[in-house]
Amino acid sequence: MRAIVDEIALFDDSVIECHALGKTYVEGKLRTPVFDQLYMRILKGERVAIVGVSGVGKSTLLHLLGGLDTPTAGEVYVTGQAMSRLNEKARGDLRNRALGFIYQFHHLLPEFTALENVMMPLLIRGGVQTQIEQCARELLEQVGLGHRLQHKPGELSGGERQRAAVARALVNRPACVLGDEPTGNLDEKTAAGVFDMMLELNRAIGTALVLVTHDRRLARRMDRVLELTGGALRELAASEV
Repeated sequence: MRAIVDEIALFDDSVIECHALGKTYVEGKLRTPVFDQLYMRILKGERVAIVGVSGVGKSTLLHLLGGLDTPTAGEVYVTGQAMSRLNEKARGDLRNRALGFIYQFHHLLPEFTALENVMMPLLIRGGVQTQIEQCARELLEQVGLGHRLQHKPGELSGGERQRAAVARALVNRPACVLGDEPTGNLDEKTAAGVFDMMLELNRAIGTALVLVTHDRRLARRMDRVLELTGGALRELAASEV
């Protein structure tokens, strides 16, 4: 097991980097440090798992990488752009263009069909609606939902909802997808099927994949496994996963 503390080169073949990243929550006089001086580099097309005990800060780290939270120290770079130097609109535009998100709960909009949910990120960006619809249809077919395009989330099974959420995360062909326990709400068989599909799409589209997971069996199938422990990130050897 080795600590990730070395300075890392900026931007050449990486999609996300964090440098000396730190997060401390402050409530009145109470200060709760989560981690400090974290370095991480995610390469194009790479698959990385982040593991650690509950409450150690894995989700916090993922939110910082995605620009959904603000660090108290250090910097996150997404496709070479420093997130803290962007205004709110520019940060949102970068997230929409470069990142996809998958959560333990699917977060599909209940009033819209599977097709409309997957179209949403591209509609927000703007473009020709017929082309956007075709792109969403093709991706839903890839995830095995070509026959469920007009079904709303309440009419889909848990596995189907999560497949639609994966399609939505990938529809803009992001540089990186960030997943927070994306199969945590599914039974073992369904989770394995969704995970297989995510890896297949990772290879087909070439997007990087960063997953927070408590499931070591899933983590072993990634290119690298990083453990967040004691406020530090450590890369695990295969025998330690």
